[in-house]
Amino acid sequence: MRAFRLAYDGTGYRGFQRQPHGETVENALFSALASLGVVENTPPRGYAAAGRTDAGVSARAQTVAFVAPEWLTPRALNGELPPDVRAWAHADVDEGFHATHDAIERRYRYFHYDLDLDDDVAETVCGRLSGTRSFHNLTPDDSGVERTISVERYRDGAFLVVDCTAGGFPRQLVRRIVSLLVSVASGERPVEFVDRVLGPEPIDGPEGVAPAPPEPLVLLDVRYPEASFVVDERGRNSAREVFGARRRERLAAARVADTIADLR
Repeated sequence: MRAFRLAYDGTGYRGFQRQPHGETVENALFSALASLGVVENTPPRGYAAAGRTDAGVSARAQTVAFVAPEWLTPRALNGELPPDVRAWAHADVDEGFHATHDAIERRYRYFHYDLDLDDDVAETVCGRLSGTRSFHNLTPDDSGVERTISVERYRDGAFLVVDCTAGGFPRQLVRRIVSLLVSVASGERPVEFVDRVLGPEPIDGPEGVAPAPPEPLVLLDVRYPEASFVVDERGRNSAREVFGARRRERLAAARVADTIADLR
């Protein structure tokens, strides 16, 4: 068994998990494995992934594992993957390793652009959300809603950066946590609303908490107790080149938008 770290820009994909209609990161991975002769039309033996990121969500350390030939390295994968999906590390793992179930910690990071939020209130909200809680009002899932989560925030210039760490997350939880935090830190809702969201009564309709946009969210890290990942320098350099170029393109696009918005 071999595990691989994948970094990808999710803005052009309909999520990670394979779908019959619409391009996903997993579709791109399976297509690369087929081109390399590792599989034909099915996932490789023992295949699992650390998480199913939503459409538009990116990753720095998505992890997949499966029975792979010795010659399959990150650089070999990158030869067939699209440029916005890069393999950059691998680990040889035991036959029974499962990339989903064996993960002991997942960390997501969200970048919210807003200078007007009250950072002290945001810190209070993070404290109330951290710990073992029932998040039934912050996910469409009906089960697995009680989780032990750490929610932290820090200011990076105009961005409020929110880190959420847990063993696992129900659907949309991180994006709804960010949406709740922003609504309270902006003064739209009182701090007491957090306690109501965490309370036993369901909150539906217009009073509910909708998910924040997916594009500012990244799966930052996934930890395993027994996996020791070896960085493939060529794979990492390839990722740095690809995403460095994307950063420059988007900075230029932001300047163009600023120029157009500066109407006189």
